[in-house]
Amino acid sequence: MALRQIVTIPESVLRRKARKTTNFGPELQTLIDDMVETMREAPGVGLAATQIGESLRVIVVEFGDEENEDTPPKLYVVVNPEIARSSSEQLMGIEGCLSVPGFAGDVARSNNVTIKAQNRQGRSLRIKAEGWLARIFQHEIDHLNGILFIDRADRVWQAEGPATQAIPRDV
Repeated sequence: MALRQIVTIPESVLRRKARKTTNFGPELQTLIDDMVETMREAPGVGLAATQIGESLRVIVVEFGDEENEDTPPKLYVVVNPEIARSSSEQLMGIEGCLSVPGFAGDVARSNNVTIKAQNRQGRSLRIKAEGWLARIFQHEIDHLNGILFIDRADRVWQAEGPATQAIPRDV
């Protein structure tokens, strides 16, 4: 496993739709392991392959039980994810992104989603997620489609430092 460089705006890979993953061999397994290590080191709760410069439809998500902090977080390795269903109920939440450092924004997301995908061995899987876990999956899948949270945000602000400053929407 190795730490990978997280790319930031305005890198063009962040704005391109990622390619479907068809080879589940050793190279993909190394990429996944590197993504998990990079996400944890960042630290983050999710990472898309595009965020480390790889235009492949792969995400990793690690999130704990919101109601029980003593439960260790669960790691999800998701290949070729698609949102199969999403609730019409949307909740506003504050998001940030490792690829948009120093900024945060108010983003409305579906409260419940069902993800159709493959696991790291290529077997089909379905994940039902709600609340913050659903938000994380939507955020990471957006990355695979060239969409950043700043594109969906009602309001974006500088999250670090004393000043509040808007980020241009065209980055």
